[in-house]
Amino acid sequence: MTDIVDELRWRGLLALSTDEDALHKAFADGPVTFYCGFDPTAPSLHLGNLVQILTMRRIQRAGHRPLGLVGGATGLIGDPKPDAERTLNAPDVVAGWVGRLRAQIEPLLDFEGPYAARMVNNLDWTAGLTAIEFLRDVGQHFRVNKMIAKEAVSRRLNSDMGIGYTEFSYQILQGMDYLELYRRYGCTLQTGGSDQWGNLTAGTELIHKVEPDAVVHALATPLIVKADGTKFGKTEAGTVWLDPELTSPYGFYQFWLNADDRDMPQYLRIFSFRSRGEIEELERQTEERPQARAAQRALAEELTTLVHGAEQCAAVVAASRALFGQGELAGLDEATLRAALAEVPHVRVAELGPVVELLAEVGLAPSRSAARRTVKEGGAYVNNVKVAAEDAVPAPADLLHGRWLVLRRGKRNLAAVELAAPEAG
Repeated sequence: MTDIVDELRWRGLLALSTDEDALHKAFADGPVTFYCGFDPTAPSLHLGNLVQILTMRRIQRAGHRPLGLVGGATGLIGDPKPDAERTLNAPDVVAGWVGRLRAQIEPLLDFEGPYAARMVNNLDWTAGLTAIEFLRDVGQHFRVNKMIAKEAVSRRLNSDMGIGYTEFSYQILQGMDYLELYRRYGCTLQTGGSDQWGNLTAGTELIHKVEPDAVVHALATPLIVKADGTKFGKTEAGTVWLDPELTSPYGFYQFWLNADDRDMPQYLRIFSFRSRGEIEELERQTEERPQARAAQRALAEELTTLVHGAEQCAAVVAASRALFGQGELAGLDEATLRAALAEVPHVRVAELGPVVELLAEVGLAPSRSAARRTVKEGGAYVNNVKVAAEDAVPAPADLLHGRWLVLRRGKRNLAAVELAAPEAG
């Protein structure tokens, strides 16, 4: 048992609370049954969702019982977006995504012991509910003036886009979820991101109206903003997903490895399960020897292992080392090598030309003459082998898995060349 409120505050995970002192007492008197919801609006969760899952994991490890809600009902409706209506996906698509999201959440929670987690789906208590029952039993407790004052709603109301009734009703559904979980499981805490605060408090307000003696809480984590002002969890390729088919384990690892030094204190506290002393030591190393990237490597390995497993983490670490000349490229399996090379500049060619041409074509040198100078100065490598001759041409036998060459200029500048398969016929 740990003082989880103090722990969350130290880690920068406590942005908003309905009553922090009351929540502190509830945790102390515990165990507390709490929930966090995840809507299946895509086939995978992303790093923003990971903040919530790991916060649940922390609270569970402090001696409390989590309910992981995947919204088979709310996923059909859509929470208000700042600038557009959400796409309403077909029920069978949403049902498929429910299963995929559950499979991503479940390995990160503990489903055994006195604080065992439970997965729930709000479609279970909404599927058989008629519109009249919904309006009479739940809708009557909501006041439109308060609903339109919620930030997510008011922002849309004041835009040219406006807001449709479907998304406007979302907060009523989420409020009903909290009430239902309170009645079914004694759930007295809902967690979520601070951008969801209006929806979180819709639930506490509904419970107070329907169950006047109930003591319930809401807790929100802050939205993470990177030091350079860009959105957290975004790369040049887009969102960092938890599904390995959408973001490869190598790409996931590289996101953390390439993190800005200025972001590391925040990232370590929010995402790592290391102790305070270990985190403070990694922060010190980042300040004193930033070039070693000790914090980035530690967090990349910890989270890749947590999300994708130790075997995948070992594979991507080996790939990362091999690409920069610290391991054998030939020893990498094809899937890992393909994922790794997708993260660097690459070109497809119909045939293998001279190395100097390939260096220029892939962008490692601005011209062929510059590429020749790189070779002459000993700074050009093909598959980690230094290129000795300016007229060198790779042989088919040099192709990794019969398809790829890894080109490197100096220590850090990488690119890939893929030999296109000949067209049939």
